Amino acid sequence: MTRRWWALGALVTSMLVLGLDLTILNVALPTMADQLGASTGEQQWMADVYIVVFAALMLPAGLLGDRFGRRRMLIAGLVLFLAGSVVGALVHSVAMVVVARAVMGVGGALVMPLGLAVLPSLFPDAKDRSRAVGIVSSTFALGLPLGPVIGGWLLEHFWWGSIFLVNVPMVAIGITACVLLLPETSDPAAPKVDALSTTLTAAGLGALIYGIIEAPGRGWGDPLVVTALCSGVVLLALLVLRERGTARPMLDLALLRERGFLLNTVAATLVMFVMSGLLFLLPGYLQIVLGNSALGTGLRLLPMMGGLAVAARISGPLAQRFGPRAVISTGLVVLAFAALLGSRTSVESGYGFTALWLSIAGIGFGFSVVPAMDGALGALPADRAGSGSGLLMTVRQVGSAVGIALLGSLVAARYAARLDTSGLPGPAADAAGDSVVAAHIVAERLGAPGLVSSADAAYVHGLGLALLVCGIAALFSALLVALLLPNPARETPDRDRAAGPAPVDSPATGAGPATGDGGPGPVPGPEVAPETTDARQ
Repeated sequence: MTRRWWALGALVTSMLVLGLDLTILNVALPTMADQLGASTGEQQWMADVYIVVFAALMLPAGLLGDRFGRRRMLIAGLVLFLAGSVVGALVHSVAMVVVARAVMGVGGALVMPLGLAVLPSLFPDAKDRSRAVGIVSSTFALGLPLGPVIGGWLLEHFWWGSIFLVNVPMVAIGITACVLLLPETSDPAAPKVDALSTTLTAAGLGALIYGIIEAPGRGWGDPLVVTALCSGVVLLALLVLRERGTARPMLDLALLRERGFLLNTVAATLVMFVMSGLLFLLPGYLQIVLGNSALGTGLRLLPMMGGLAVAARISGPLAQRFGPRAVISTGLVVLAFAALLGSRTSVESGYGFTALWLSIAGIGFGFSVVPAMDGALGALPADRAGSGSGLLMTVRQVGSAVGIALLGSLVAARYAARLDTSGLPGPAADAAGDSVVAAHIVAERLGAPGLVSSADAAYVHGLGLALLVCGIAALFSALLVALLLPNPARETPDRDRAAGPAPVDSPATGAGPATGDGGPGPVPGPEVAPETTDARQ
């Protein structure tokens, strides 16, 4: 009994690292832009490549674990993550940081689904397993807002490579515990990894993100940008066609026909889109425009973390009382209000105004994402629990990547358009247009205080426009949820009568029974009973 909870502790440590590394880099980007000479586009790549690789490889990684041993592949993922962290701490160029983050993304793609997949073998009892799934999922979510705080403290005392090096002891503990405590399980009946679908996913997402990131600098009509965007769309369309024609698809897109799953997934993805975009953009405002240290920047993001923690804690009881549709739509409206309020930010606003709308945004995040995730998983038919949870996690990560790319590019384009570089030499003007960090460096070297004022105003204008986009998107999503999300109070009895016996947990993902509200019954079709081997019990 004690051993399984120690093993859970190791998984919690691993999940915390994954959550941290989605956001810990953001607070270091201004420092890295200064020391490495990174433009806004290069900063976006350093942040985004981890998420893109993570999202593209998560589904095939889960299948690799099913076929070759979940414990074995989980350890392999942790080793890759450790290697990427060590490389990231030692390199001195933007290109190598991107490579290191990509390697970490491969490792994270293995750890995330398999960390959940081993839970059924550790906790056969449904009640204990439900608690374990909740603990692991909450720990990953907790790492998102903690990342900037820990990153800020590290930068206050060490060099920027320390944000990578901090992973080493935590991942090493996870590897040791997995070797000593976790049982080996597998599912020989799992489908083979589809190499072509994996390639289409990675190439399609990569091309799409590349086009969005490069557009502000090159122009949306640039041939390279147009080619990248069109290639991304074509490759993802080919992926959809291939998956629709596969008997056991890796990416089960048919689940998006289920209204409850689709709308809850849209809500959760929108929240990740906004949160990831904000955590990418806010450090530049707090650190460069307002002049805070890296640690001060991380601490000033705590109001959002506090609002998120409070709302996440009470969203479950509220959803049970008033229904998830009411809570999710209310959370999205609150998020929209916070974003629209934040869009009024000016250079003179100061931190007090930012703390206000960040607190409100955190409350909106908590009220919307937690019941949306529960509702999406609960809407899955019993025989689609594994593929459905994988699809949900993948779409959420895509939302994060697109949020950083799209909102970052929007701010970069507006910043470059409004920056006044008149009177500056050509090379200095080009450098100042790369980022607000570069503008401050140029102004200091040339003694041009007017450039600082112009750069700050241009960046804040871009940030306000990005928040306006977030607010409109959140309002639109709230309207969709309020009008179209199924009412669980009325639909659950009929579904339960149609569904028959209670579904069995899917060992492929560690997901709990698909007993959430508003979901359809099992989809007819052949159901393969997985064989689970346990070599260590």
